[in-house]
Amino acid sequence: MPIHFDESKKIFKLDTKSSTYAFLVYNGGFLVHLYYGAKLPDNNLKHLMYRGWFDSLSPYAEGVDDPRFAVDINPMEYSTNGAGDFRISACAVRGRDGNTVTDLRYVSHKITKGKPKLPGLPATFAKENEAETLEIETVDEVTGVKVFLFYTVFEDYGVMTRSVRAENGGKFPVELEQLYSACIDFPAMDMDMVHLYGKWAKENTTARHPLQHGIQAIRSKRGMTGPNHNPFLALVDHTATEETGNAYGVNLVYSGNFSIEVEVDTRGCPRVLAGIDPESFRWRLEPGESFVSPEAVMVYSEHGLGGMSRTFHHFYLDHLMRSEWTKKKRPLLINSWEAAFFDFDGDKLVEFAREAKELGIEMLVMDDGWFGNRFDDHRALGDWTVNEEKLGGTLGELTDRVNALGIKFGIWYEPEMINPDSDLYRAHPDWAICAPGRKKSLSRHQCVLDMTRQDVRDHIFHQMESVLSKANIAYIKWDCNRHISEAASLELPPERQGEFFHRYVLGVYDLMDRITTAFPHILLENCSSGGGRFDAGMMYYSPQIWASDNTDAIERLTIQFGASLCYPIAAIGAHVSANPRTDIVTRGNVAMCGTFGYELDPRKLTPEEKEIVKKQVRDYHKYYDLIRFGDFYRITSPTEDPFVCDWEFVSRDKNEVLFTRVIMRRPENLYQHQRLRGLDPDKLYTDEDTGEVYSGALLMHAGLDLSGTPGWRWLQDGESMVKHFSAC
Repeated sequence: MPIHFDESKKIFKLDTKSSTYAFLVYNGGFLVHLYYGAKLPDNNLKHLMYRGWFDSLSPYAEGVDDPRFAVDINPMEYSTNGAGDFRISACAVRGRDGNTVTDLRYVSHKITKGKPKLPGLPATFAKENEAETLEIETVDEVTGVKVFLFYTVFEDYGVMTRSVRAENGGKFPVELEQLYSACIDFPAMDMDMVHLYGKWAKENTTARHPLQHGIQAIRSKRGMTGPNHNPFLALVDHTATEETGNAYGVNLVYSGNFSIEVEVDTRGCPRVLAGIDPESFRWRLEPGESFVSPEAVMVYSEHGLGGMSRTFHHFYLDHLMRSEWTKKKRPLLINSWEAAFFDFDGDKLVEFAREAKELGIEMLVMDDGWFGNRFDDHRALGDWTVNEEKLGGTLGELTDRVNALGIKFGIWYEPEMINPDSDLYRAHPDWAICAPGRKKSLSRHQCVLDMTRQDVRDHIFHQMESVLSKANIAYIKWDCNRHISEAASLELPPERQGEFFHRYVLGVYDLMDRITTAFPHILLENCSSGGGRFDAGMMYYSPQIWASDNTDAIERLTIQFGASLCYPIAAIGAHVSANPRTDIVTRGNVAMCGTFGYELDPRKLTPEEKEIVKKQVRDYHKYYDLIRFGDFYRITSPTEDPFVCDWEFVSRDKNEVLFTRVIMRRPENLYQHQRLRGLDPDKLYTDEDTGEVYSGALLMHAGLDLSGTPGWRWLQDGESMVKHFSAC
């Protein structure tokens, strides 16, 4: 059993195939953290609770006769506010008397097979035989608030998930001011913090720096996760590499305001909290009401960042991404946006489709501009009715014309937004988010709809349903091009305005769930001005997310490498565009490290480029399973090497290898050499290009000379190469 409780020692021990997590029920009902790391065979762990002697400035723990124990010093399993632990707190509840002192003590526990659903929230899933869940009940005796801690162990993956449910078991209303999903107290370790930062067109850039005493954090207050910080964080040994050293990854399955904080105390011990951002959160609980936090996914690997990433990738493909298109082969698409922007009609789209069919492309996506009076980005968001004059007929007639060419048809939406210049706004100006007495701030000439309201969600759903049910739509691109300001809902009373941001996200999840339930065979791709909402919560509904509006192949290297720290390659939306900085070969090689597709006018391709595209299409099909379901290795990082970027895919059975090198800037030293990773040392591999045969051991330990042969042209800036190996 992956979850075991030692009754005599009062120790919970949670084991995966590669890791152990343990904590203790101590005197007085305190939950004390003991260990998280490489798998341990025994549970003689109680001594790990001590971190030196009592500090004279720390209060004694009530109910504990132990001079070495204080909640301000010892590693606590779920920290609380105001009861003696002065470090960052996971939970703070404001009671009827106005203070936020919170003191949770153990009451009981139960262990069950499988994994319960989180109502209203995306979360990982499991059959009864695929996971085991521990539920710990704790209570604050003064307020009567019960907090249930949930731990689900996916033994075969090296993964554990965490979530929390708070229930008001008292007689009076309370307010949740902090309710983090996970709290982890580490011992003193020489660790680096790894996270992802960015902005529009430069999302998911990797940052790594040593932990320092004090508090360091990443967070969003934008109403959405946003491009500035991603809800992922890793702590790694200072000496850890891609393939060696301890790596601890934490990722929130959430798309709203979040906070992941790390405090290193005076003893050098880091505490990590992950959950809803408390600065923009407050939730009122009446007696008997409950609140569920989003899920945190935790991965430990002793094989560095690469081992951690591959665990996240395979786990999310199997236990988070629920769409039928997660494992089903997706059609290769071309999107109209960079080809036409708003300047298109039905005939032009049919021309695109005809050209695309000749190249082997399988789906045409009609982007922004097909609805209402939408001829630019100033108007018509919210008016989701087909502009038949622009399309030259009904949407059903257009899709029939495209389908007749053997091409599927997709469509763009931005369901959460509204333009002031729209019929919807003129009819319902109160549906646009704005705090009373404030002016509505515009961004991209648009406001945000109040998704906390059922009537708003119903209206948008019925508009979308009416369009989607009358045409053969195979794909939706769900966009979201601004964040939330002047946040308030006219439907919420003053004492519940602190619930707005979380209720907004729940509303978005509800609408996405209704659309994907009503149209389960549609492939949904998320987008938010590129990768502005690239998170695990969105992946629950959409198996791919547009990674960035920046389609320059060189810039895409850091974006896609960063996203791959946590998210599967199969989820990283990447296209070949008309960006001229690199040749179309390199643009294709970089986009192949993602979902792959096109974002250009196929009519403008030269005959030579069309032949290259046809080969890329063949490669898309040839390497489809290897890229989406194989093991991914980041070999040379574009944030660490100024010259080259290398990556590799290895099939799970280690019979197939695909290696790619991009020359960002040609090195002065033309000798180029690389060792591959993840192969079977005892197998022999044939180089598809040369016919040469190498052992896996040679390729990994001696490596390949990539400098070329006499007469071979050196790769120049922006050029690339691909090598494919198959086991003999």
